[in-house]
Amino acid sequence: MMSLPVRYCVLFAMLGLAWLTCRMISFEHGVRASSAAALKASNRSPMAWTDRFGDGTPDFLRLVDPADQAAFRRWFTLIAEYQAIRPRADRPPEITDCASLLRYTYREALKRHDEGWFETTGMEVAASPGEIHAWSYPHSPLGNALFRVRPGAFEPGDISNGAFAQFADAKTLVERNTYFVTRDVHAALPGDLIFYRQFGQSSPWHSMILTRSGSGAEVVYDTGPVHSPHGQGPVRGGPDHGTPGELRRVLLADLLDHPQPQWRPLPSNPNFLGVYRWNILRGTP
Repeated sequence: MMSLPVRYCVLFAMLGLAWLTCRMISFEHGVRASSAAALKASNRSPMAWTDRFGDGTPDFLRLVDPADQAAFRRWFTLIAEYQAIRPRADRPPEITDCASLLRYTYREALKRHDEGWFETTGMEVAASPGEIHAWSYPHSPLGNALFRVRPGAFEPGDISNGAFAQFADAKTLVERNTYFVTRDVHAALPGDLIFYRQFGQSSPWHSMILTRSGSGAEVVYDTGPVHSPHGQGPVRGGPDHGTPGELRRVLLADLLDHPQPQWRPLPSNPNFLGVYRWNILRGTP
C-alpha cells in the first residue's frame, strides 16, 4: 500500500502531465491560428497592376471599400471648403487657379492626416471623417507622380516612363484623371467635379468642386487670374483686367441662375461639359 507522500507525488505528477498537455494543445492552436492568419495575409489580393476600365488609372489606386470612398469624399470637400473660407494670405500659395485647387485638394485628401499634416496645412476640422486605408499619398508605386498625363490604358511600365506627373492642367485632369457621370448637376455627389470649356478664352478649361448636395448644394472654385472681360471663372460684376482671381464658395442655385449664361451648369449650355468623378472612384456609386 502506497504511503501518503507517494500518493501525493503521483497526484502531482498527474496534474503536471495534464497541465503540460493543455499547454501543448494551447500552443498548437496558437500556431495554427498564427499560420492561418499568415496564410490569410499571404492570400490577400496582390497589388493590381491592371486597368479594368482602360482609363489610364491603375487598379491599385482605386478605392473599392465604401468606407475609403466616403473618407476620400469627405476629406476632399472639407479641404476645398476650408480653402474658400480662410484668408487669402493663409491659403497655400500653389492655389492660383481652378486646376491648382483640384490638384492640391486631391493630393491632400489622399494623405495620412496625422498631427504633422494638420500643423503643415493649418487645417481645422470639427471631427475627422476617418482615414483611407487602401493607401495614402505618396505611398504607392507612383510615388509623387499622382496624375495621369498621357493617353492610353495603364501598363506597368507607366510608373517610370513619364505617364504620371505631379502637375496636370484642367484639360488633363478632365481627360486623363476623371470620367463623365452626367449632365444633370442635381445628380452629382459631394466630391464630384463640374467642368466647362469656355471657347475664346486663353485658358478655356475650368472646373468646380461640388462640396454639398441636396437643397443646400454648394460649389467651390477658383476664378483664376482675370485677363479678359469674361474672366477665367464665373465672376459677378465687371472684373478688372490682370487682377488675381478669387476662391469662391457659392450655392449651386445661384450658379444655375448666373447672369453669364455660359457659366450655368445646364444641359442646354454648350460650354458646360458635365459632372465628372475621379477615376479612383470608378466602378462604385
